[in-house]
Amino acid sequence: MDNITTAGASASTPARKTPLYRQLYFWVLTAIVIGILVGWLAPSVGIAMEPIGTTFVDAMKMLIGPIVFLTIVGGIASVADLKKVGMTGLKALTYFQVGTILAMIFGLVAINIFRLGDGVNADADSIETSESAAKLIDAGANQEWWQFLTKVIPESMVAPFAEGNILQIIFIAVIFGIALNAMGKVGAPVLDGVQRLTGVMFKILSFIMKAAPIGAFGAMAYAVGKFGVSSLTSMGGLIALFYITSILFVVIVLGSIMLFLKLNIFTMIRHLKEEYMLILGTSTAEPALPGLMRKLEHAGVKKETVGLVVPTGYSFNLDGAAIYLSLAALYIAQATNTDLTLGEQLGLLAVMLLTSKGAAGVAGGGFIALTATLTTIGTIPAAGIMLIFGIDKFMSECRALVNFTGNAVATLFIAWWDRTLDADRARRVFAGETVEPMPSEDPIHLNEVTDIDDDLAKYGHHAPRETSPKHDATAADAGHSRGRTPAYSETV
Repeated sequence: MDNITTAGASASTPARKTPLYRQLYFWVLTAIVIGILVGWLAPSVGIAMEPIGTTFVDAMKMLIGPIVFLTIVGGIASVADLKKVGMTGLKALTYFQVGTILAMIFGLVAINIFRLGDGVNADADSIETSESAAKLIDAGANQEWWQFLTKVIPESMVAPFAEGNILQIIFIAVIFGIALNAMGKVGAPVLDGVQRLTGVMFKILSFIMKAAPIGAFGAMAYAVGKFGVSSLTSMGGLIALFYITSILFVVIVLGSIMLFLKLNIFTMIRHLKEEYMLILGTSTAEPALPGLMRKLEHAGVKKETVGLVVPTGYSFNLDGAAIYLSLAALYIAQATNTDLTLGEQLGLLAVMLLTSKGAAGVAGGGFIALTATLTTIGTIPAAGIMLIFGIDKFMSECRALVNFTGNAVATLFIAWWDRTLDADRARRVFAGETVEPMPSEDPIHLNEVTDIDDDLAKYGHHAPRETSPKHDATAADAGHSRGRTPAYSETV
């Protein structure tokens, strides 16, 4: 295995503790608790907080497209062998399909064991469909499994960034990166500009992340105020089954993969605690994407692997959504007294593998994929989604958390498969030790993205990145002579 060595005596030095009040996850968690109390005790006030949460999420989504584009372009354009990029993508897609199948099997087994839908005896013809749900049902009914292939190609270069379509952004970035790579020295100035812009985007991200606690408060207050706790208590069994099944999947399946890599999934989760708190507060994994990419790169995964696998996984490696789809579909079948044989359930799983990809990157994608599956099968009434429509919000956080965890593990596994993972470095980083920055890392402090009070850490302007050996040998010394703190030298 071609491991990347970690230089410096500080590699094994435990990271010094950062005060709790300066850590982002503490304030986000506090904001979530306050938001729950406000939504519960004063529902009208909680509902009025919706613009706060949506504004923060929109601000984060504003950066997702440019960061994904710049990271993929920078990674592909800087590699020497494009065949390795293609093989990495093929390995990632293979892993994603296997992971999705395992996640769906977990959902099928859980709902077949506990059969929470038995006894509901819902009449599909008498189920009233709300206006918002009817739109999702119509979208799902018109959704074909092959449409995700045709929708990958955008109508224009600008539209995907305006619409936030990650799949189309990935397509443009891959084509652009390959073309830039093929230009050789002529494209070098453009590549240098891409690397500089990447640093700028992450700097902007550090500014927006300061508002994360406010955004988490608004989103949580609205969710509890809008949907209340009545839905939570009335169908608490189904919600609990989904959460327990998801936890078992993370511990057993993803934990086994990490064990195979000689890593600990619990230390990884602890290392990513800021991102988990952000997802928990906003109910979506998108705001945590940049932080995940940064931390995985610092943990010893090559920049081009991170840039390709993580964004693609956000559309194709949705373990939490896969568990939800299989569990929800079988629950609806049981609730409407629709008997399915084992063969029909396996056929349902096969259809889900296709329809789930068809709804990737679409608003309400989970319900669209579910409806598309039920419509394609034809034996389970699509109107039955109204039985779980009211509690979907309470499951969205868990879906996003499992999706996020699955993508982190997938990236580490693909890096191992490519024989480029420095498992020893990853182990130390996850354990909280201070290690030297990777050679390919941009000189940006990790805590600038995840600390709530990073203004105490001074940082100057980006210096032009040279490629001469002389510069490489003296870069660290030059940074110290200017009083600059080495990247990632402080605790997250």
